[in-house]
Amino acid sequence: MSRPTIGWYVHHHGHGHITRFLAIRPQLDADVVCFSTLEAPSPLPDRTIWIQLDRDDLAETDSGGSLSEPADADPTAAGLLHWAPLGHRGHRSRLARIAAEIVKHPVAAFVVDVSAEVTLFVRLLGIPVVLVGQPGRRTDDAHKMAFRAASRILAPWPAGVVTQPDFGDGVDVVHTGGISRYDGRQPLSDDTRSGVLVMLGSGGGDVSDDDLRALDEALPEETITVLGPGRDWQDDPWQALSSAEIVISWAGQNSIADLAAAGARGIVIPQQRPFDEQVEMATALEHAGLAVVERGWPEAWQWPSVLDRARAQDPTWSAWQTTGAAERAAAAILDLAEEWSR
Repeated sequence: MSRPTIGWYVHHHGHGHITRFLAIRPQLDADVVCFSTLEAPSPLPDRTIWIQLDRDDLAETDSGGSLSEPADADPTAAGLLHWAPLGHRGHRSRLARIAAEIVKHPVAAFVVDVSAEVTLFVRLLGIPVVLVGQPGRRTDDAHKMAFRAASRILAPWPAGVVTQPDFGDGVDVVHTGGISRYDGRQPLSDDTRSGVLVMLGSGGGDVSDDDLRALDEALPEETITVLGPGRDWQDDPWQALSSAEIVISWAGQNSIADLAAAGARGIVIPQQRPFDEQVEMATALEHAGLAVVERGWPEAWQWPSVLDRARAQDPTWSAWQTTGAAERAAAAILDLAEEWSR
């Protein structure tokens, strides 16, 4: 058959969703029409069209000239949905644009990472959906409906290691392992690594500048590097990640997959996220013996012993199955597209 066209929705919160897209895209032998609030990445992958959608979370002027906040316009439909504010022009234009572009570029399947509303909308258009799953306690009506509407769910973690969300009975779930953009790169050997790297995710966290200063003061003999929004930001921090003796990280899916790809000795501190996503991921790491997990930012006096525990680790990161994970995700997407293109 000819090369299929795949639709893809990339959520705009943080960098994790777009990073996952860019990790899978080179493995996907398809044309892709991508939809997101985010601007197109540069360079844009070959055979990829990027459609930037209007915002659906900004206040708009109503007919009376007053600003109307979308959060005040029943965005959850009394708990049935996550975000569909009534009367919001940006929200309406987003869905209209997705429908129009799908007519213009007929897609064989559509990847949603992530949105319950886009999953339902695309399925209503009669297109099979590959929904990217997330860990956590996702038992609300919107998630249940999205899980049932999806033709396939990608679980970007290893089977049996992370507590499985309740996707429902009969759902086709493909566990890919942790998807890292660094799969295939070679990290340094343990005896050449040095220093402490703090990786602050772009999705937000509760660690302050005072916390970071206290860390630095508590470990005067350590070379500490902090990467994150508003500080030193690197689009590709592989060199820092793979050369650090200890990496302090949040518990996001991409962060953990990158720790695994680098074979890092990690201190993982889950941040507050909806549905306890990072708590679930950190718990899985702790049970598997893959990282030192701290439930909150340690007090200054605790840091030396936390670092000692991290140094004593010998994590078997192969359990996270990052090798080939992006290829497995691409194969699952193409398989569904081919099934409905016959």
